[in-house]
Amino acid sequence: MLTTSPRQVKLTDIIAPSFYDLHHDIAAGGHTFYKLAGGRGSTKSSFVGTEIPLGIMRDAKAGKFTNAAALRRYGVDLKDSVYTQLLWAIDKLGVSHLWKASLSPLRLTYKPTGQQILFRGADDPMKMKSIKAPRGYIKYLWFEELDEFEGPEKIRSIQQSVLRGGPKFTVFYSFNPPRSQRSWVNDKTAFSEPGMAEHHSTYLTVPREWLGSEFLLEAEHLKDVKPEAYEHEYMGVATGTGGEVFTNVKVRTISNEEVNAMPRHRFGLDWGFAVDPFAYVACGYDRKHRRLWIYDEVYQTGLSNRAAAQRVKQHGGQGKDIVCDSAEPKSIAEVRGYGLRVRGAKKGPDSVEYGIHWLQGLDEIVIDPKRSPHAAKEFTRYELDRDARGEFKAGYPDHDNHCIDAVRYACEDDMRNVRVV
Repeated sequence: MLTTSPRQVKLTDIIAPSFYDLHHDIAAGGHTFYKLAGGRGSTKSSFVGTEIPLGIMRDAKAGKFTNAAALRRYGVDLKDSVYTQLLWAIDKLGVSHLWKASLSPLRLTYKPTGQQILFRGADDPMKMKSIKAPRGYIKYLWFEELDEFEGPEKIRSIQQSVLRGGPKFTVFYSFNPPRSQRSWVNDKTAFSEPGMAEHHSTYLTVPREWLGSEFLLEAEHLKDVKPEAYEHEYMGVATGTGGEVFTNVKVRTISNEEVNAMPRHRFGLDWGFAVDPFAYVACGYDRKHRRLWIYDEVYQTGLSNRAAAQRVKQHGGQGKDIVCDSAEPKSIAEVRGYGLRVRGAKKGPDSVEYGIHWLQGLDEIVIDPKRSPHAAKEFTRYELDRDARGEFKAGYPDHDNHCIDAVRYACEDDMRNVRVV
């Protein structure tokens, strides 16, 4: 049974069942980064709000002087969100008498040792730079409503400033997934950390009495009348914008054993220009199960044809049949001279649309985010453009699609009618 002092409080009365394993992992120092996504009523914020004071008190008992910082994108949101949430947890833990709460500045102080929980808004750069504890170091860092922050670069910048001077850190990211798969928080290729523990929760794993009948009735009503809105709001699913081109993409690790077992291997190349990247992809195709894997790439701007050929050779492309954009006959001839076996893709009317339709019709497109990060980004973020009224335009966008084009070229022989540019 999970317990804490000074009185024997059952954490099972505070933490929902879906978080039990995560609670033990945090207490054991199993991971540094915890990415907690979930829908409305999933209690993920309550969980983080409980773990931070628990951790500080646990560290104090072990003679370690650690502190915490809770962040929101905008400072104006701190008091009614993370501050209130932490006060709630402290009260539920039965340790309110051991904590001092102050409003100006927002701060929670553990009376026995002076350890602190600080609060900052990322919209004030000067306050972010001054986020230092008077004693010890900041071990716990909480980004609440992660999707509101500007992007992964901002998160990394904050972490580099805050996570200093200590042997061990625990960072929490909590958020409701935005609707669009293109959002950086939904994109594993845009935001990830080594050894990050990821957790997804919904209200369905929370004791019904915690939520109340009104909450449950509202959820069920939305499920009946607007099932897609229910999936997004209550189940925490990125249901998309309606303009996604590829809904059959799965981003995951592809092992060497899996690559070696692929029935067919395909290779494609899209020429780069001054600002456009050179893109080379290696794919595997299983015709029987209609599955395509993308397991390697070269993606770089400013490459000469000689340098591009050398990079492709380094990625195992020598001796392979590589299909490329036929609009560059001089480049084709040149890289042949450098030892690559390349040929131009066959052209035909509506070839781009045909190739994309063929890719859309596959049961699954599996992309390894470490082996092929740019291909993963392009396929997961490729959406129809909108006009001035916000309506989707006809036709597929001709931008941010270099790897997609290379994949189309690579697979032209597998398409029923070869009409790929």
